[in-house]
Amino acid sequence: MDISTQNPAAPPSPRPTEAEQKRAARGATRPGDRIFLGLSRGSGIFVLVLMAAIASFLTYRAANAISNDEANFFTTFEWNPTAVPAEFGIAVLAFGTIVSSVIAMAIAVPIAVGIALFITHYAPRKLGGTVAYVIDLLAAVPSIVYGLWGALVLVPHLTGLYGWLDEYLGWTGVLAWNDGAPRSLLTVGILLAIMILPIITNVSREVFRQVPRMHEEAALALGATRWEVIRMSVLPFARSGIISASMLGLGRALGETMAVAMVLSPSFDITASLLDPGGGTFAQNIASKFNEATPMGRDALIASGLVLFLITLLVNGAARMIIARRKEYSGANA
Repeated sequence: MDISTQNPAAPPSPRPTEAEQKRAARGATRPGDRIFLGLSRGSGIFVLVLMAAIASFLTYRAANAISNDEANFFTTFEWNPTAVPAEFGIAVLAFGTIVSSVIAMAIAVPIAVGIALFITHYAPRKLGGTVAYVIDLLAAVPSIVYGLWGALVLVPHLTGLYGWLDEYLGWTGVLAWNDGAPRSLLTVGILLAIMILPIITNVSREVFRQVPRMHEEAALALGATRWEVIRMSVLPFARSGIISASMLGLGRALGETMAVAMVLSPSFDITASLLDPGGGTFAQNIASKFNEATPMGRDALIASGLVLFLITLLVNGAARMIIARRKEYSGANA
């Protein structure tokens, strides 16, 4: 008996028609697919419309304030929108916001990445789980609680640190201290670093867990040490994720309000030393002045909010550009 007659070859499947190919190219071929496509597309469009609405509102109110401002809005060291004529500017607010956020990032990012590496690559499973749980709890603490802790605990205990910095680094001028209350931009930066630490740690931890195990095992098989594995396999793979985590933390640092308002002694003056009281941030200034502001004062505060909105967009855009240049290290392409 011929074996070929017992097991005939399966007939070739018919080729899809041109109409079927077009429908497949469009994606949605079933009612559920079309509904999901419409909902997802509508959600994306809604986000764009919402952003455009926010930008339009801020721009309209800001234009009204800036048109009545007799001073230079970008360089004036004064905030007096109720004067006749009105004079106000954002120089001090922009300086304080950027400096305090940079300090927070410089402190928080290395510590957060170190904690994430410890949890994922060094700590025993039980210890790593405990540390991760504590970090998750820190992320749930409200901003007002951080502000109370900063005002009642952190500020009084920074006197020794400020004295040490003044004694050994005061000659730089940037870290000189005149024995005032430690309610300065450096204090704000330290508090913001503590607040954004859980965000950066949690995202970085999840990114490190996505590193292919074969990459690490291959490096170990070639004789690499634990640190060399992290340096050559883990960090390059997770670079885009670390940048994204840092930008999330920076976004919170730029917009933090109540905690900053409770530990900073605001003043519309820029000092050379980071330890001297004074300065201000966009969010802190809006929160402290909005309730008592006149209509003109509220428009001025909204104008400063527009600047903060643009700074946030620029920061996120720069982060996307950095990530795009590092596509070879992304998890999707690993």
